[in-house]
Amino acid sequence: MTTDATVSWSTPSAVEVAMTRTFDAPQKLVFEAFTKPEHVVHWMLGPEGWTMPVCEIDLRPGGRWHMVWRRADGSEMAMTGEYREVAPWSRTVQTESWGPEWPSTVNTTEFIADGERTTVVQTMKYPSQADRDRALETGMKDGAEISYERLATYLTSAG
Repeated sequence: MTTDATVSWSTPSAVEVAMTRTFDAPQKLVFEAFTKPEHVVHWMLGPEGWTMPVCEIDLRPGGRWHMVWRRADGSEMAMTGEYREVAPWSRTVQTESWGPEWPSTVNTTEFIADGERTTVVQTMKYPSQADRDRALETGMKDGAEISYERLATYLTSAG
């Protein structure tokens, strides 16, 4: 079976960005890789040179999460949010905030099982099309694709 090792990007609406990728791992493991700090810190790092010294996840509706990334030069960026929905193994809906200079988004992540493979569809909803387009102009695509590639490799050892 051939793995789809690329992330496909789409804009389902004027205010949304969706990324889709299939992983050669069962649904439960992929869900846990997105929702358990002991997994997240190994793959959700974006470009080389970043670490995640803070990864706090309270996985329940109303539960908060907080992540901090650090570069080798000591510079940091942080992200916070709150879970609105948690359907174990299949779906999460959460807010995401990168700080006051960026608008908060609502992100829906679906984990779609297909035997021992899982397709992840993450849709980020911005307050406006201008906000969505501004986000697309950042390195978000490159960082996400690098992280998803790192996740694919990580899942082969985590299973």
